[in-house]
Amino acid sequence: MTRYSLRLALAATAFFGRPGIAQNVEYTSPAGVRYYAQRDTGAVARAESLLALAPGDVGRIIELGIAQSGVRQYREAIATYTRGLAIEPNNPLLYRYRGHRYISVREFDSAIADLTRGNRLDTTNYDIWYHLGVVQFVRGQFGSAADAFAHAQRLAPNDNELAGSTDWLWMALRRAGRAADAQAALAPISDSMRITSATAYFQRLKLYRGLIGPEQVFTAADTADIAVATLAYGVGNWYLVNGDTARARDWFQRSIASGGWPAFGFIASEVELRRLR
Repeated sequence: MTRYSLRLALAATAFFGRPGIAQNVEYTSPAGVRYYAQRDTGAVARAESLLALAPGDVGRIIELGIAQSGVRQYREAIATYTRGLAIEPNNPLLYRYRGHRYISVREFDSAIADLTRGNRLDTTNYDIWYHLGVVQFVRGQFGSAADAFAHAQRLAPNDNELAGSTDWLWMALRRAGRAADAQAALAPISDSMRITSATAYFQRLKLYRGLIGPEQVFTAADTADIAVATLAYGVGNWYLVNGDTARARDWFQRSIASGGWPAFGFIASEVELRRLR
């Protein structure tokens, strides 16, 4: 076992295999690591109680799916959204949410199908364009992903989403071999943006803009598993598009070692490591 494999196994045991925790397995990685749902702290139970009062209320069905996703019960959320689609088969929000969660459990074909259907039903939905871009990116369809993220960038409802869509647009364009377009895509980004929840993406954008180097992307506050996975993937991809596959591989491995398995950066890192074999 390599040092990296040992570290990953120990992390998986420490964070996902604690005695007494009997949560469902949501995803098993190609390396055989099992990742589990978290315990409900009350949000899922409350959403279930409200839905029981109005079982046909699609709004409450969506709220339950969101609550389940909040504790990484992604397969349960998929079943919940499927329940909603039996009631409203042409509701684009249900395809948006279920498509997102299919990405979480690495069922990319199902995610593409849902998000494409949702996009046909509503071409103005930012989240559908964004998540469609993510799944196209991880499947290596970089040109299509760039198109999806360009739509998302134009529809971004706030600075947080503008940062996220621009980050992915830059990456997709670079991977599609369109370096000049990638640089132009950074035009809406400035240091005066009001960033409250997309701090990892904003840090990555500073790297793309040449304001910081790769060694400065991480800050002392970046310890949460999702943040580490997200930042590490961004640095790895930056090295990759700049021709340094050895450092890219190291950073992709760091993303996975974070344990932040729902993060898009973690998901993309898994795919990149398979491509780099």
